[in-house]
Amino acid sequence: MPAPGTPRRRVLAAALVALAPVLVVATSGSPGAAVPAASSAVQRQSATILVLPPVAQPGTRVAAAADARTAITATFSPVTVGRPVVLSRRTPSGWTPVATTRLNRRGLAEFSVPARVAGAAVRYRATASAFRGMRAFSTRRVSTAHWGAPLFSDEFSGAALGGAWEHRVPDYDAAGLRTCAKGSPSAAAVGDGALRLSVVPDPARAGEMCTAYRADGTAIGQFRYRLNGHVSSAGHAQFRYGVAAARMKLQKSRGQHASFWLQPVPYRPHATTAADGGAEIDIIEWFGHGGNKGGLASFVYHPTTAGRAKVGGFVTNPDRFLSSRADRWWKKYHVFSVEWTPTAYVFRIDGRETWRTTSGISAQPQYPILSLLSSDYELKNLGGETRLPQSMYVDWVRVWQS
Repeated sequence: MPAPGTPRRRVLAAALVALAPVLVVATSGSPGAAVPAASSAVQRQSATILVLPPVAQPGTRVAAAADARTAITATFSPVTVGRPVVLSRRTPSGWTPVATTRLNRRGLAEFSVPARVAGAAVRYRATASAFRGMRAFSTRRVSTAHWGAPLFSDEFSGAALGGAWEHRVPDYDAAGLRTCAKGSPSAAAVGDGALRLSVVPDPARAGEMCTAYRADGTAIGQFRYRLNGHVSSAGHAQFRYGVAAARMKLQKSRGQHASFWLQPVPYRPHATTAADGGAEIDIIEWFGHGGNKGGLASFVYHPTTAGRAKVGGFVTNPDRFLSSRADRWWKKYHVFSVEWTPTAYVFRIDGRETWRTTSGISAQPQYPILSLLSSDYELKNLGGETRLPQSMYVDWVRVWQS
């Protein structure tokens, strides 16, 4: 996948409910930017460190969003693959090592660590060890203290969807290549601390079969009519720049795809730039076990003078983001997130970067969408209509605005 260079500025801040601005990484004259360590004229080393909200929480069960771990990314230059990097926490007795990793091919060292210890915020710094003639080199310290309450949060703790959500696309949608599927409240339920979105047969059309079509108009086959779980926060919760995250456990089977995505407000069909018209930001799409290239993908669709453009693709070797050899995307919850700044999107799973792009950057407010959709082209991949229903689960959704 494309991996353009790191944006010169990273503006990440939590938006408090009171809308007071919050600094994540402070630097003289440049609030919110990644912090450079003091450079060495001899070794010519430099480093930046970025603290993100709590966006790492793999696990088999629902969990409190407040217990998610903060993601920290340190970037060192020159890039020396394999160089050990130690993350340390400031304690009354000094700097205490808490985690170790090695630089990857992009010079990144990624960590997930507690946002608070004994109820208090934490200060961290990363140190690249002496390596191949280079001296040990540390970033400046960063603190988790400035991340306040998210702008929007839902942990689905009740027995029904909260007022921030509405159901989408309530009609069969041939133009959208979902001839055989429509959104319905009957395919969404809240219970046991999670939102369940499903694909289920439509009981109102139980005796009928639907002909699905490819985009070129040729028939694919006959399938049952389906109801899809498809909800959004349009008109209730939207943001511009920041971090959006959802903790999700995905369906196993192909034949439908789970998604967490953003759409712009308002929709401007005649816009020729993402700055003016916004973008469709597919934070994550999962096409099921055994699907193309591992099944996980991220995309951005945005307007141009030549029409709608698409960037992104399938996550390379997605299983490397699982928490263990026994883990599967349909067995454990994982946090899927996007960091959206005025210059870039950065996509992550449990705080670890999967892809970034500087293309199609929206300058419009966007709202979150959660869905399990069965498009015509994928119905044949289910392996038989008796395999319905299919379900995905969402433990929580959170948004921090810059």
